[in-house]
Amino acid sequence: MKIGITSDHRGYKLKEKLTKYLLKKGYDVIDYGTNSTEIVDYPDFGIKLGEEYINNSFDRGIAICANGVGMSIACNKVRGVRCAKINTSKEAKSARNDDDINIIAIPTNLMMFEVKDIVDAFLKTPFSTVDRYSRRIQKLNDYENRVWM
Repeated sequence: MKIGITSDHRGYKLKEKLTKYLLKKGYDVIDYGTNSTEIVDYPDFGIKLGEEYINNSFDRGIAICANGVGMSIACNKVRGVRCAKINTSKEAKSARNDDDINIIAIPTNLMMFEVKDIVDAFLKTPFSTVDRYSRRIQKLNDYENRVWM
């Protein structure tokens, strides 16, 4: 599985640790920056990650910033992206299973073992085959297509 990853300056150190973890687990990781702790604007990186997802550059994405909210908002500006700010592995499983999220936004205040649990749950959980979840995703897609026309 190919993973796209990005962060702002406050998420840079966590992104570097998480990238090493993912590579050790055998994932192909594409890093979309930032490449230091120098101050940057998170929308530039979140939107880029979303666009690259839509261009089929990777299978699932991870965005990191101080509280996860900014990156989530930025990623969700890209049509077709479903990004959720995730704080627990239970949320990651539920968001994948029920909502078919394709990018997660992670805050930097979590312990590394929590981040690993979240990412593992996100990457291993498939979207449910239960009809009600598919129906709900279709409604979101229909609305999105109506709004963007």
